[in-house]
Amino acid sequence: MPEKLYSYQQLLAFTQSVFRQLGCSEKDAELAAKVLLSADLRGIDSHGVARLSGYVRLWEVDRVNAKPGIRIIHETPSTAVVDGDSGLGLVVAPYAMQVAINKAKQVGTGWVSVQNSNHFGIAGYHGMMALDHDMIGIAMTNASPLVSPTFSIERLLGTNPICVAIPAGEEPPFVADLATTTAANGKLEILQRKNLEAPSGWVQDKEGNPSVNPHELKSGGALLPLGGDRDHGSHKGYALGAIVDIFSAVLSGANYGPWVPPFPAYVPMPDEQPGKGIGHFFGAMRIDAFRPASEFKSNMDKWIRRFRSAETVAGEEQVLIPGDPEREMEENRRKAGIPLLNAVAADLQLLSEKLKIPFHIR
Repeated sequence: MPEKLYSYQQLLAFTQSVFRQLGCSEKDAELAAKVLLSADLRGIDSHGVARLSGYVRLWEVDRVNAKPGIRIIHETPSTAVVDGDSGLGLVVAPYAMQVAINKAKQVGTGWVSVQNSNHFGIAGYHGMMALDHDMIGIAMTNASPLVSPTFSIERLLGTNPICVAIPAGEEPPFVADLATTTAANGKLEILQRKNLEAPSGWVQDKEGNPSVNPHELKSGGALLPLGGDRDHGSHKGYALGAIVDIFSAVLSGANYGPWVPPFPAYVPMPDEQPGKGIGHFFGAMRIDAFRPASEFKSNMDKWIRRFRSAETVAGEEQVLIPGDPEREMEENRRKAGIPLLNAVAADLQLLSEKLKIPFHIR
């Protein structure tokens, strides 16, 4: 059956109702829903409403605090550590990013690490918060250990995404939002729902052999770092993922490496917990702390236009700037609606029946 389209407002209202049902305040439910739906709008379907029931299951096993007392536990003029009190990362992360922005307003840059949080949706939402303030935004997080370092069969890292959002003048902003693996786990989940094989270089089996089975992780296999294998630079992807883990968790006091709490509520928690919850890291850099913002943005426009005009290989129309596909997708989906796989729509229907919140499959 073909995918059906749902309006952004319909999905937003339903998602808000779900978070309210968990006990979130009206403000937090609205924010959490907005952050979650930003993934669907930008075409990152693996991190949007497809994960909503996962958050509910985490709440059911007391791993998510619907009414967290988020607070700064240590700070200097330009840095802070935030304790998320086991709250939804969808709420904790914007709080922490705003702290970074406020510090940048005062002293030029702001850097915030976070402990005791949960999955925060897409990194892009948080990094892009800085754009309205003529700042560069940086956001990263560690995640469930599903990734084997180069040469290993152990799962020691998460997909550990990084976002860097840079404002421009007349041109749209530069927004790089990427996992440090060849593909995020959510992409495997989409392939599973579509009964498709995984591309080469995404996963390995439990013995470390290349695999195209999207269910491989359920059998002890692992995701691969960006690059796929050593000959294609997986050691670089491994290094990037390790940097994110250290910045997000070793620096903040969160759990790191194989001890990061798993997103699926049915997966047992690690025996050892060297820190608290999941960790994030955020940065905000005021452009005029380096040069006049108008000059910088004018030069960013020139940079972007030059890359767009680059000579292309045969069959390709134009070089893309990071953020282009997501921005175009958002413009389209706000107008035409958000497509949901039948399996995702059915999952939302089950959630609506369970929580007694109306959700109608068209």
